Amino acid sequence: CKLELVVGSPQFFPLPPPPPPPPSGSPPPNWGVPCDNSQGWGCPPAPCSNGVLQVIDRSGARIGEYEDVSRVEKYEMAESDYEKRPESLRSFLRQRRWGRYDTEGTRRRADEQQQRRAQEAALAAALPLGARCQVRLPGQPSKLATIMYVGQTDFKPGYWVGVRYDEPLGKHDGSVGGRRYFECQPKYGAFVKPQSVTPGDFPEEDNGLEDEL
Repeated sequence: CKLELVVGSPQFFPLPPPPPPPPSGSPPPNWGVPCDNSQGWGCPPAPCSNGVLQVIDRSGARIGEYEDVSRVEKYEMAESDYEKRPESLRSFLRQRRWGRYDTEGTRRRADEQQQRRAQEAALAAALPLGARCQVRLPGQPSKLATIMYVGQTDFKPGYWVGVRYDEPLGKHDGSVGGRRYFECQPKYGAFVKPQSVTPGDFPEEDNGLEDEL
């Protein structure tokens, strides 16, 4: 298959000889030529003078008439008729059991999600408030923190653990979306998933800033 660029329109009528130039100082003449489209696609070309061509649109269309697509009449098909079409997108998805027509896959994903939530709830229940912990996130070094909140939140579904880092490596002060979950200094608070938190004996590191010189 080869695509060919086609531009312009066929020339059905020979161009008439150019008219004589108008006298000096006078406006160019109006060379309007009526067109009733009775001679096929296109009309006899109108002669022009000094590059001026007058075109009169008699179709009745108004400027901006079709800019608001809600006013354009659209083809609508009844739901029952679309259901019977053998080559529709709905038929294609149904035959291959994709998307909402994959009932087995939908049920399997729902079971997996429910299992993940149960595991997440069990991990969250094993994290006591006030305990020291180590937070490990993918692509980041481990951080020491204190567990300040365990449970569900308003900003995302599932179980979350609010931690107060030992250093200003967080994102907030324990408040997210206008709700306060715990108290801490700005940039010391963060929320992580339970599987990223390991409780244990992690004493706060002494950075020596309070020692006298």
